[in-house]
Amino acid sequence: MGRIIGVANQKGGVGKTTTAINLAASLAVLEFKTLLVDADPQANSTTGVGFDLHNITHSLYDCMVNESFAKDVLLKTEIPNLDLIPSHIDLVGAEIEMINYPNRELVLKNILDPVKDDYDFVVVDCSPSLGLITVNALTASDSVIIPVQCEFFALEGLGKLLNTIKIVQTRLNMNLEIEGILMTMYDGRLRLCNQVVSEVRKHFENIVFNTIIHRNSKLSEAPSVGKPVVLYDATSKGSMNYLNLAKEILQKNNMTKISQEERILEL
Repeated sequence: MGRIIGVANQKGGVGKTTTAINLAASLAVLEFKTLLVDADPQANSTTGVGFDLHNITHSLYDCMVNESFAKDVLLKTEIPNLDLIPSHIDLVGAEIEMINYPNRELVLKNILDPVKDDYDFVVVDCSPSLGLITVNALTASDSVIIPVQCEFFALEGLGKLLNTIKIVQTRLNMNLEIEGILMTMYDGRLRLCNQVVSEVRKHFENIVFNTIIHRNSKLSEAPSVGKPVVLYDATSKGSMNYLNLAKEILQKNNMTKISQEERILEL
């Protein structure tokens, strides 16, 4: 059964889409069948894995509003094991169109339920708001990753997001867990970055990932050529960071695959 992980933070510019794209790609490279769901009307995850928005004829909007099936809008990316449900600017209007739906918070869950068992992981890139589509993503997810930028205002808005998660847990999805808080855009040369990391670890202890995402030029350049960083520059620090994050999530969920060499050693 596929594990659905939402990547959410209503604060923009914290590395949310970068995390969704590169975590999904890293899981796929580690041979886990992965589906990336772009639930952000800006559609940056869609372009970030190599698709031209002008060529997208069907998207998540069609699933949410026109009742298309997820399997009919799925796209194969150039990475084996990685599929995409693309987004479109039309998704901006979906919240208004869904306002009178019965069980409107469950729309995305109902879309993903028929396909999630075809995958090991489903990664949902949420929009930078706490609107209806983000609530849909949290209701559909098993867990949520919260990217937090290593800057002065890092904790601003985090309380609001955690409160929304608590409401979703209480009313809509009691099984929703926090997969972890992910520190992003870290620069070890800056004292402030180190202070923010230690502050967040002090406040949230066990739910902060050990992996930290460093500021990295290759990570910034990769979306401009429509590639996850693992394809753009597999040896870069950004690529290594996200592969480590994927491995940390696999270990946490007891899903690490034993290599042939380890199997021989065990025998």
